Amino acid sequence: MLVNWLPATANTIPANATHRVGIGAFVLNERNEVLVVQEKNGRFHGTGMWKFPTGVLDEGEDICDAAVREVKEETGVNAKLVEILAFRQSHKSFFDKSDLMFVCMLKPLSFDIQKQDAEIVAAQWMPFEQYAAQPFVQSHELLKYISNICSAKIEGRYTGFSSVPTVTSFSQNKTHLYMNNKVRTIGSDDQ
Repeated sequence: MLVNWLPATANTIPANATHRVGIGAFVLNERNEVLVVQEKNGRFHGTGMWKFPTGVLDEGEDICDAAVREVKEETGVNAKLVEILAFRQSHKSFFDKSDLMFVCMLKPLSFDIQKQDAEIVAAQWMPFEQYAAQPFVQSHELLKYISNICSAKIEGRYTGFSSVPTVTSFSQNKTHLYMNNKVRTIGSDDQ
């Protein structure tokens, strides 16, 4: 990006993008099975580890839409967002940029798996307990935290953030507010 700042003040234009935003999709069916994949490339290639479908948001894409898209692309399963369970922020990650990863819970709308051949070696429905018991999940602090959050959600002990469609006050563009659905708000049915 080539910039020539004209005002006689300090240049406040960011040098370039500062963050990468991604999702991890916790897709749980009615039998407490989670949708998992093994990657052809990347950090977990060849390890035998099963992981949640993951991916990076496209420019202008909402978190909830990216989670649905990534699940469909990697596994062929149609799903809808239930809520965002947690997010992780790290710095100096990819190309020295900060990284935000949102753990999204989705409900499957279809169940037949058609894995994406370009990125995925295998995909399957796995009992959540089996996923959580994997040695890498148990020995990796972040994955263990995420597994514990997912377990608490299954047991009804955890509430994440639901997507509430709204518009911005500046441009009237469609946007999403992610909030705890236990909060009473304007327009709530329980008022």
